[in-house]
Parts: sequence; C-alpha cells; structure tokens
Amino acid sequence: MAISITRFVFFAVLVCSFTGNNMVSAECAGDMQGLLQECARYVQKPGPMIQPSAGCCGVVKNVDLPCVCSHITTEVEGVISMEKAAFIAEACGKPLSHGTHCGSYVVQGN
Repeated sequence: MAISITRFVFFAVLVCSFTGNNMVSAECAGDMQGLLQECARYVQKPGPMIQPSAGCCGVVKNVDLPCVCSHITTEVEGVISMEKAAFIAEACGKPLSHGTHCGSYVVQGN
C-alpha cells in the first residue's frame, strides 16, 4: 500500500517527537507507539473531526493524556490538531479537564 508524503512526514514528526523524546516515554504511562499507530489518522490537521475507532479508544484509555499533552512540541502542533486530540479523548470516554494545556491549545468545555 502506497503511503503519501504528507502521511510520511506526519508519522516522522510524531515518532521523532514522542519516541525520540525520552521524557515522554519515561514519564508518561501508556503505549505511545500504539497511540501513534491507532489514533494518528483522527488527529491530523486536514479533514473533519471523525469518531475514533475502538482500537484508538483502547489505547487512549490506557495513556496518561495530560502527561502527553505537557510534552507537545511546536513541531507536533504543526501536524496534529490539538482540538481533534481533545475531541478524541472525550469521544473515547477519557475527556481532558477544562483548562488542560495540550501544547499551546487550552481545552474548553467540561
């Protein structure tokens, strides 16, 4: 299956930001690789907000999302919609608290 250049860049930035950042791996509980594999398509900047898959939600439920949010870099924000990330967390039954900072995005609602 062919992979688009946009998707390749997206995954490269994410992998470098999360797996290359030992702080995220060491400090944040959960499966970062699984989070990337299962949920990446739902948080890409282009496109509409869509309901996540059961696989994505399974990973989201076992990841320390506030910890991950505290390690979001400018590079990650360049390819991930933090608004979509907050939507996915809520859709998976693990909403981020009002006022949580995910990179430069501040979670509204709740």
